[in-house]
Amino acid sequence: MKYIGLQSQISSNNRKSILLLISFPLLLLGLVWLFFFAVHLFMENDTISFNIDVVNSGFLYSVPYVSIGVLVWFLIAWFSHSSMIRRATGSIPLERKENKRVYNLVENLCISKGIKMPKIHLIEDDSLNAFASGLSDKTFAVTFSRGIINKLEDDELEAVIAHELTHIINRDVRLLIVSIIFVGIFAFITEMAFRSLRFAGRGRGKKEGGALAIVLIVVLLGIIGMILSSFFRFALSRKREYLADAGAAEMTKNPLALASALKKISKDPWIEAVKRDDVAQMFIDHPTKKKDRKSLSTFFNGIFATHPPIKERIQVLEQF
Repeated sequence: MKYIGLQSQISSNNRKSILLLISFPLLLLGLVWLFFFAVHLFMENDTISFNIDVVNSGFLYSVPYVSIGVLVWFLIAWFSHSSMIRRATGSIPLERKENKRVYNLVENLCISKGIKMPKIHLIEDDSLNAFASGLSDKTFAVTFSRGIINKLEDDELEAVIAHELTHIINRDVRLLIVSIIFVGIFAFITEMAFRSLRFAGRGRGKKEGGALAIVLIVVLLGIIGMILSSFFRFALSRKREYLADAGAAEMTKNPLALASALKKISKDPWIEAVKRDDVAQMFIDHPTKKKDRKSLSTFFNGIFATHPPIKERIQVLEQF
């Protein structure tokens, strides 16, 4: 892979990430419009009497309610994300007296960049992985597995810490959590629509048949939204990983240390406690079993992988 330069890489990834993030609300509004279009088309059952103004009117009327619903969803996620992530990963706070080595490495890098030191958490797992999380200075945290602390050399662990601090500095963690929330909206709508199918399908009259058709439309649009938003989210995550690698190389002045760390991490990144794909997306390498990765096709790995291939990341780092 040809290296294009640190600043060019950062600028390119930032532009693409902003475009990807803008796509989420546009996708949501687009699907709302398609819902009114499909419902009106089905109810009229006659292309001659179809009126696009009715569709646009219904869409514009719903926009405030959709916006309020999304806002409420965001507020709930904003205040509960930290506890959710701790439950999903089984992480616990790591005190300074328990591991001064980790605290010193984190603290030194924070001082060098003039940033507030994040909280440090630990996952009791012998595999190698780490991630950053949080939405503000009060909630920013870096979480390490026991294995990555014990198995990496100081310069390698420092490079991993720099990678995660770059996520925090660039507000990548905030960006990723926002993208996860959007995907959650589509997942929630689709799940509710599936549950409604049981009730809508019980009746046999015209009214019940119309309700069933509307629910089916919601299910279809919800699935489309989940697929497209997941694709956007995965692409967003991949771009940010390259950016964090570049930031770590700049921060430590030792890109080969991160390359070496990534080689070790790639051999055993699986964290047993992590069951949710949206949380797994936040790790430095997707915490799956190595054999599970090989079972996936190259095509789907390329489109839906939450992280770029380790080999490509290492190649870029080795060209600094």
